[in-house]
Amino acid sequence: QVQLVESGGGLVQAGGSLRLSCAASGNTFRRKTDGWYRQAPGQQRELVATISNSGSTNYPDSVKGRFTIYRDSAKNTVYLQMDSLKPEDTAVYYCNIVLLPLFGGEREYWGQGTQVTVSS
Repeated sequence: QVQLVESGGGLVQAGGSLRLSCAASGNTFRRKTDGWYRQAPGQQRELVATISNSGSTNYPDSVKGRFTIYRDSAKNTVYLQMDSLKPEDTAVYYCNIVLLPLFGGEREYWGQGTQVTVSS
């Protein structure tokens, strides 16, 4: 059973920075992608960043140039560095990993979420 534990959220002023952490436990072999999503009240969950097993990253235009996803393989931890934060970045941020089970298909796992609040 895979479990993701998130930390690093908080309150920051516009223009500030935060770094989110996602520590994974359990069998995370055959990982396809690691990612971060966010969800504001009354809105759908949206993709923030992904990183593939090869290290390729993907960002939507809304965060491109401001957010960086990276991993520390030794700690089995994925990070989201957020710089130049804007009030519209306020949301609950969720860590996500996609695994490729040996029996085929894909399986997603989600963290519990961490609140990021950016004040004006």
